[in-house]
Amino acid sequence: MNGRVTLVGGGPGDPGLITVSGLAALMAAEVVLYDHLAPLSLLEECAPGTLLIDVGKIPGGRATPQDEINRLLVEHALAGREVVRFKGGDGFVFGRGGEEWLACAEAGIEVRVIPGVTSAIGGPALADIAVSHRGLIQGFTVVSGHVGPDHPASTTNWEALAASGTTLVILMGVRTLGEICRGLIDRGLDPATPAAVIASAGSPSMRVIRGTAATIATLAEKVRPPAITVIGAVAALALADAQPGPGA
Repeated sequence: MNGRVTLVGGGPGDPGLITVSGLAALMAAEVVLYDHLAPLSLLEECAPGTLLIDVGKIPGGRATPQDEINRLLVEHALAGREVVRFKGGDGFVFGRGGEEWLACAEAGIEVRVIPGVTSAIGGPALADIAVSHRGLIQGFTVVSGHVGPDHPASTTNWEALAASGTTLVILMGVRTLGEICRGLIDRGLDPATPAAVIASAGSPSMRVIRGTAATIATLAEKVRPPAITVIGAVAALALADAQPGPGA
């Protein structure tokens, strides 16, 4: 009898942000394939003897090809094991969860999805940035920053984003942030639009850098992945400053 693959999103960094269902899946797993951005301390909750396989992709470093990850998922599930694919954030938000689901389904393997708190929303929230705010912003867009607006591989309508008047959340855009900001400004975005970069959201080393569309790339030039960029009026809201002080 075949086993099962469960795709678990671990949330953005802080192990406390995993869902109850996600933690239960880890505790019941016989095999766990994990990424380096998943909250790795949660692997300690796995049962003794659980096979833990590091299949992370490190920018500029070692990386497990996606075909190999798919192969391992299928191989262990066909051997009758309870398999968990453990990722940071949510596996269906630029996490290749759909590719893994299809690979397992094509092999006749049952797949279960346990969503995670996506870093696109959870990361800004941890930095006291709401991606929407009544009376200020009526929507937000999440885009990949792997390539800039002028790259031939880009399929994003950056002209529409520059004119949208909504919050723009950029994932995986550390290397291309300068290109992205220049491209948005060239397409009509006000250079004074507030912007923020949240580095290592949900971890003890989390940093928040604030600026504008014209300055944020320079201000954040020493930031290394993982990081999230928020461009829009909400990046200027000082939510933390609105909290009542001691004794209030």
